[in-house]
Amino acid sequence: MNILLVGSGGREHALAWKIAASPLVTRIVAAPGNPGMAEHCELRAVAATDVCGLLQLAREIAADLVVIGPETSVEAGLADALAEAGIPCFGPTAQAGQLESSKAFTKAFCDRHGLPTGAYAICETAAEARASLARFTPPYVIKADGLAAGKGVVVTPDLAEAEAAIDDAFGGRFGAAGARVVIEEFLEGEIGSLFALSDGKTAMMFGWAQDHKRAFDGDQGPNTGGMGTYSPAPVFTPQLVEQVRTRLAEPAFAGIARDGAPYRGVLFVELMATRDGPKLVEFNVRFGDPECQVLMLRLESDLVPYLLACATGTLADLPPPVWRDEAAVCVVLAAEGYPGTPRAGGEIRIPMELGEGVAVFHAGTRRDEAGVLRAAGGRVLNVCARGPTLQAARDRAYAAVDAIDFPDGFCRRDIGWRALG
Repeated sequence: MNILLVGSGGREHALAWKIAASPLVTRIVAAPGNPGMAEHCELRAVAATDVCGLLQLAREIAADLVVIGPETSVEAGLADALAEAGIPCFGPTAQAGQLESSKAFTKAFCDRHGLPTGAYAICETAAEARASLARFTPPYVIKADGLAAGKGVVVTPDLAEAEAAIDDAFGGRFGAAGARVVIEEFLEGEIGSLFALSDGKTAMMFGWAQDHKRAFDGDQGPNTGGMGTYSPAPVFTPQLVEQVRTRLAEPAFAGIARDGAPYRGVLFVELMATRDGPKLVEFNVRFGDPECQVLMLRLESDLVPYLLACATGTLADLPPPVWRDEAAVCVVLAAEGYPGTPRAGGEIRIPMELGEGVAVFHAGTRRDEAGVLRAAGGRVLNVCARGPTLQAARDRAYAAVDAIDFPDGFCRRDIGWRALG
């Protein structure tokens, strides 16, 4: 098979690493890719939102399958264009992608189809949003409606900070994504990330993990796109997984199909395990980042048949995936200043050998004219490790972090704390 992989972050590097291990694959082209992905793929300088350019590239390489990594490609309508061209695509249509691209859409979707979630208010102006805060008790949850790279969420017990977050969103901090704001009930419980596949007819659970959103140790600091993950997570008991399957994942697939947009791809269910069972925090219409990284390390099965089955409507023909009886940890090495303005251009030196079970995925890097690896984003590297226990995996990951020379970088030192203390 020839595969076109769209995207350039750590999630896409992890997917490229796993896809390259498949005996079914002859050629992988990544657009636009990153320096780390060059080890597994040919790189082409086509942006993830350049639908016409990606369609042309898929035709040029005679792609048997296009795998969409980022949500921006979904929102841009890449899957729709590929469907018109008759090219199989792992990733939902723009209409189905509204489950992530609009939080207001998703809240109304939950009401319409009976999915459990928190109370909310959809606000079109700053004045309306500030007035709506009176309906909620602190901590307040303020979300930009659209795609904001994981940074459009503020959770604060302070009313003044909540009002400032509202003013930031309507003041243009997140561009068009903040033109509308959703205020949500703060849900008490333990958060988790579950993934489910769909080919438009059949659903299949596809792993789970736990993320760390805050920038600093002890869950302090601003929300980020994710500072690390681990899998498996103790919160995902068999009972919880079954509840998420029957109350959230499968009803979401059925509901979006009834709305005229059958879902093909992976659905990321971010949930809160509350005393009343799982409640939806939000949907994402792609593999999580950095959740994908630990899933790929733990996945024993060949990934490619599952990607292809989602694209071609044959998921019912496949058995459930097989997972390694090991734990995996991902530590995000970010540039100083993230999630604000990260310090760009810092030199990075990664040793050739980092120990057993370790994989480093590039999330925001570039090579300069002299071939030196440099930081080119907020989240720069995903330092991941597998081990027989969660503690062993974490120890390996942090040993690898300490071996990498990146003076401008920082990371959380407590990934997995809920499970390990």
